[in-house]
Amino acid sequence: MDALLNAADSALRALFVAPRASRPCPTVPEDSTTALSDSERALSGALMRVNHVGEVCAQALYASQALAARRPGSQHNESLARQLEASGREETDHLAWTQARLDELGARPSLLNPLWYAGAFGLGLLAGRLGTGVSLGFVVETERQVEAHLASHMDRLPAGDHASRAIVAQMKDDEARHAREAQHAGAVELPLPVKGLMRMAARVMTTVAHRI
Repeated sequence: MDALLNAADSALRALFVAPRASRPCPTVPEDSTTALSDSERALSGALMRVNHVGEVCAQALYASQALAARRPGSQHNESLARQLEASGREETDHLAWTQARLDELGARPSLLNPLWYAGAFGLGLLAGRLGTGVSLGFVVETERQVEAHLASHMDRLPAGDHASRAIVAQMKDDEARHAREAQHAGAVELPLPVKGLMRMAARVMTTVAHRI
């Protein structure tokens, strides 16, 4: 029951409470900032909205997999649950940073965030119920895809948007580290069809969130 209540609390915080970061937001020297045109600001806002959605999903994934790791009547893996929660706390930093940047750009989060959270929570719970190796493998593949996605945003963000670039660069480094940690903890390689489905789902999410 405690685990279920914690999962519900995580959902409410991710969707309806302003996130608070435990680390300072990555920044650049003030003299390197460049005024953005309206079109550049709109593009940055859309890209950071997509990144914010990714962090909403990350909250759901880590919360659901930690819940699965603690489920009774099966492999109770407290060390895995704690590792997932530690990664989730760093993802909360990302959530706070992207939310703050959206506010600065005058952009809004995705209107479909509750839907994205619910879908990611279901996928994470399923992966967690398939065992420790699969759960960690799901983390590895998710983080690798997110890292590649963030790298593409570094190419697409306006050259003068140094603030967004600093945030995305730090997020990219964190995601790569989360993947390495999960790999070292015993992740198994997911089948190629599963990886393909994950990429397809991510493509749908990013395309829709770019606009809605």
